[in-house]
Amino acid sequence: MAHFSTPDAPRFSVEVYQNEYLPEGGREVNAIITVTSAGGGAAAGPPIPAPAHGGYEDALGAYDSASGRSGGAARAAVVIMVDCSGSMDYPPTKMRHAREATAAAIDTVRDGVAFSVVAGTHKAVEIFPGDGRLAIADPLTRAQAKEALRSLSPGGGTAIGTWLLQADLLFDSTDAAIRHGILLTDGRNEHEEPQRLRAVLDACAGRFTCDARGVGTDWEVEEVTGIAAALLGTADIVADPAGLAADFTRMMETAMGKEVADVSLRLWTPKGAEVAYVKQVAPTVEDLTARRVEAGPRAGDYPTGSWGDESRDYHLCVRVPAAEVGQEMLAARISLVQPVPDGVGSPPTPLAQGLVRAVWTDDLVVSTAMNPQVAHYTGQAELAQAIKQGMNARKSGDAEQATAKLGRAVQLAAASGNEDTAKLLAKVVDVLDVAAGTVRLKAKVAEADEMTLETRSTKTVRVKK
Repeated sequence: MAHFSTPDAPRFSVEVYQNEYLPEGGREVNAIITVTSAGGGAAAGPPIPAPAHGGYEDALGAYDSASGRSGGAARAAVVIMVDCSGSMDYPPTKMRHAREATAAAIDTVRDGVAFSVVAGTHKAVEIFPGDGRLAIADPLTRAQAKEALRSLSPGGGTAIGTWLLQADLLFDSTDAAIRHGILLTDGRNEHEEPQRLRAVLDACAGRFTCDARGVGTDWEVEEVTGIAAALLGTADIVADPAGLAADFTRMMETAMGKEVADVSLRLWTPKGAEVAYVKQVAPTVEDLTARRVEAGPRAGDYPTGSWGDESRDYHLCVRVPAAEVGQEMLAARISLVQPVPDGVGSPPTPLAQGLVRAVWTDDLVVSTAMNPQVAHYTGQAELAQAIKQGMNARKSGDAEQATAKLGRAVQLAAASGNEDTAKLLAKVVDVLDVAAGTVRLKAKVAEADEMTLETRSTKTVRVKK
């Protein structure tokens, strides 16, 4: 394990779990990389005093005169995007719950954090503060933001890419390093082409992170999970709008805990070696392989987003040149890095480092043993894939394929101790034999149960120590 820290930043550590032994001629090296950050400070910038008299403009004026810029000194910034399309009026309580959830999130924003609220329909309207920049959180601005929520009313279409572009413009008005969006939708992205949303996500990737939530059951799972995946956030369903406030509060609390932004997993491999794949495997499964950015000779960066006090696991697979018994080599060097500020020519100082090794042996017992962490997460990745394939088959009417894949999912969930996923599966299939993965498709399944299983299929459990 290697770890480094900088003043006022979390202390990062990297642990490598692998069986480094390969049989003669073996080429594939697998390792689980556990990255942990702990001990950082608050994400908020310096709080500003609420004025005794005057309004929001006075507060910003005091802040601007102290900082020399408009909202630029905050360390963190948050934009809340609330779906206000016409469907939010069905039932009428849905919009009320969305306002209450947004108010709860605003209450959770720390003093000194830059924030804004955007109403999303077929266009994006900044309802607070409304001047093309972000407000700085303090008791006064939080109260004014909650008052502005009264203007949220349903009507119009849904163009999520437009909402995200508005958030990106707002983030451009601040120097905040940590930039996070919260997006709520209750419907399909019907008022823009899918390729436009894809282009917007590509443009916003790496500029800010975003959690996405679907409320009710009339939204598309692939759209919401795709937004979260592209922007390195979380996705979930809130089937009952009454649960929005608690969910928004949790999301904002997590966002407020982020302390280091734009962290990348940098992989260096020796000549002749190549990276087969890099996947985040905990707390969710997310394939990062295609998101590699070259970072010098034989090195590439894979984005991980912002970090607070937390731990995540990554599965690295490297193909190395075949070698004879007795030889050994460094298969990969892992570093956690942040971008170097403009104008600085020196390479970034690693936040943490770890090494992946390859040793060739003729001891079959040693070389064929699978590391417990590697075995566990290989199963978790297969579990997510089996659920996806099974649910797709069920929708297409292929009962035989659906039964086989969902049965395998039940088997994998039980073997890995993923109790939450096992419970979700039991709402879609009748489990006849857990160990054998024998199931029967339920004749009727509530749409919310179906969507919950699909949305949460990539959530994993850690290896039990």
